[in-house]
Amino acid sequence: MSSRHSLNRNSSHNSYNEKADSLNESMAEKLSRLSQKSLDSRTRSDPNSRPVGLKKSIGLFSGVALIVGTMIGSGIFISPTGVTENSGSVGLSLILWLIGGIISLLGAMSYAELGTTIRKSGGEYSYLLSAFGPLNKHVGNIPAFLFAWVNMMLLKPASVAIITLTFATYCMQPFYDVCSPPASAKRMLAILCVLIILLINSVSIKVATWIQNIFTVTKLVAVVIIVFTGFVLMGMGYTQYISTGFSGTATSAGSIAVAIYHSMWAYDGWNNLNYVTEEVIDYHRNLPRAILIAVPLVTVCYLFMNLSYFTMMSVKELIQSPAVAVTWGNRTLGVMSWLIPLFVACSTFGAANGTLFSSGRLNYVAAREGHMLKLLAMVQVKTCSPMPSLIFTCLLAIIFIIPGDISSLIDFFSFAVWLFYGLTMVALIIIRLKLKPEKTDDTFKVPIIIPFIVLVVSLFLVVAPIIDKPRIEYLYAFLFIIGGLIFYIPFVHFKKELPGMEKFNAFFSLLLDSELPHREET
Repeated sequence: MSSRHSLNRNSSHNSYNEKADSLNESMAEKLSRLSQKSLDSRTRSDPNSRPVGLKKSIGLFSGVALIVGTMIGSGIFISPTGVTENSGSVGLSLILWLIGGIISLLGAMSYAELGTTIRKSGGEYSYLLSAFGPLNKHVGNIPAFLFAWVNMMLLKPASVAIITLTFATYCMQPFYDVCSPPASAKRMLAILCVLIILLINSVSIKVATWIQNIFTVTKLVAVVIIVFTGFVLMGMGYTQYISTGFSGTATSAGSIAVAIYHSMWAYDGWNNLNYVTEEVIDYHRNLPRAILIAVPLVTVCYLFMNLSYFTMMSVKELIQSPAVAVTWGNRTLGVMSWLIPLFVACSTFGAANGTLFSSGRLNYVAAREGHMLKLLAMVQVKTCSPMPSLIFTCLLAIIFIIPGDISSLIDFFSFAVWLFYGLTMVALIIIRLKLKPEKTDDTFKVPIIIPFIVLVVSLFLVVAPIIDKPRIEYLYAFLFIIGGLIFYIPFVHFKKELPGMEKFNAFFSLLLDSELPHREET
């Protein structure tokens, strides 16, 4: 009797499992049919509709605005102190700002060649994949994957978090004259800023580029105000601090090296247009032109802004000021000094918008190549924006906002940025000398010595902060970087997939009305 009951229970249990499996299979089939039905209905309703994919919508002006808008964030307004503190004098600090601009221009010119040779979005990811991938089928893709891993999971979303926290601070500061804004209120406003730029970038790429253009013009207005006022003050004789020249110049090679490092970090962002190459109109002309306009423009802005600061502030005062432009504005603009915090807020909003715009494309391209979740390679059908990728970056950014102070975390990963810049220069050398792509009239070329120069500078900037202040956190950062191999080996190299991923992708594809782009669009 008991054996019969046990047999019945086992039979019932097996029947239940079969029904559950059948239900899961039918659910997956239903999701697939719904997705295909949605695509078919769109095709029938608009037989002339173009295939889904990112569209070319970025002209020369928008390209310049994207580069300038992400290079000029909040740093030059708030704390350009790293260069001054380590150089020790007005004269040397200005020279190092110029050197930083020249090196950035050389790097950007190398990227212009890469962007017109490898006509894919994704920036360094696409270049590393194209150069190292063909060299070895087993490990050639690892540099590109690790670049995407570090940037997608940490650097890009954390950068958005820091920029929006700075935006929140300067928006709220006028309402808190005698104290700092509450930390919880800053976080809430920063999260709101993230959601706003997510909405803008998801709803319309054209609106996102307009916003970028407007806020870039706004921050350039701030630059013009600071620079013009500085020249007026110099004409009035306010040159007592500038005339100190090279007095107090640092003689330590280590200090000068760190000063160069800080100047180079301030110029970071010159590569952002390469993340959206596929969306640039007439890219073989506009990509190099935008780079050759934007980087020298930012260099001139940085030089003259620092010169203007020195009309009213000594080296010591500039180093000690928590917000240099605000201190300068309080001393020069009088009742209009409130303009500076407003301009800083506008500058940070534009920088956050540009950072999200470019980072969304990195996620999209890495997923399209099979290195990340398939969902992140999907494009919203109506807006042609990489909505899933944008949402992914913003979710991580919000997570980074919650603890509040993560700037020190980014500092420990800063060497990784220059490590990948150096690898990208190696990629350009390999492509030029070994892969030898077919020459065309629309490919921008730089003298081969330029990538070698940038490679040497990159290696220096990787080593300089570690030697200057060696800390165990740099080891942790390195372990995080190579920790990406834990995911690369099973999911990319062996192409394994977690159970339920097909249903996961199908569900969110329907929810976000997104599809994988047609291959000819990529």
